Amino acid sequence: MLNDRLCGIIESILFVYGEAIDIETLANALGHEVKTVHSALNDLEQELQAAHRGLSIKRFANMVQLVSKADYATYVERVLQPVQRQSLSQSALETLVIVAYLQPVTRQEVEAIRGVKCDYSLQSLSQKGLIADVGRKETLGRPILYATTAQFLSHFGIQSLDELPELPADFPGEEGIQLKMELQPQEKTAVSRR
Repeated sequence: MLNDRLCGIIESILFVYGEAIDIETLANALGHEVKTVHSALNDLEQELQAAHRGLSIKRFANMVQLVSKADYATYVERVLQPVQRQSLSQSALETLVIVAYLQPVTRQEVEAIRGVKCDYSLQSLSQKGLIADVGRKETLGRPILYATTAQFLSHFGIQSLDELPELPADFPGEEGIQLKMELQPQEKTAVSRR
C-alpha cells in the first residue's frame, strides 16, 4: 500500500517536473532512502509497461524522467507537428566522439586529433548541453577540460558511458594525442615589452 502511494507521488512529481531529476534529490524531497525510491521506480516502470500506457520511465546516469513511449511517437508528432531537431554537423560529431571517449579532454587535445580548430564545435556542443567545462588541466596555461553531460546520455539514449561502442584499434588515445601535439608546430605569439 505504501509503495503504491509512493509510486503515485513519484509519477506526479515526474509529470509536473517534466525534465530529468536526480534520484537522490527525489529521495531527499520525499524523505525516503534512495533504495526505496529505486524500488518504487521499478514498480512504477512495470505498472506503466503492463498497462500499455502512453508513458514510460527513462533512466540515465543517476537521473530519472517520465517520457512518452517511443511506440506512440508518430501519433504525438501528428498532433504537435514538432520542429525538426537540428542535427549535429560532421565536425561537431567528430569533436563529440573525441570528448566522449577521451574525457576529460582539452581543446588543444581535440584539435591535435582532428587536425583543425575546434572552438566553434566545442562552443556549439556546450550550448546544446552535450558537453561541459569540468575544470582546468594542471599544466601550463591551465586549459579548460571538457566532458560529456547527463544531457549527452539522454540525447543518445544510453544510461552510462559504458554503453558506448568499442573504439577502432587505430583511434588515438592519450599517447597519440601527446605525440601529435609534439609533432605540430606551436603557434607563435607576439610578446610586447613596456
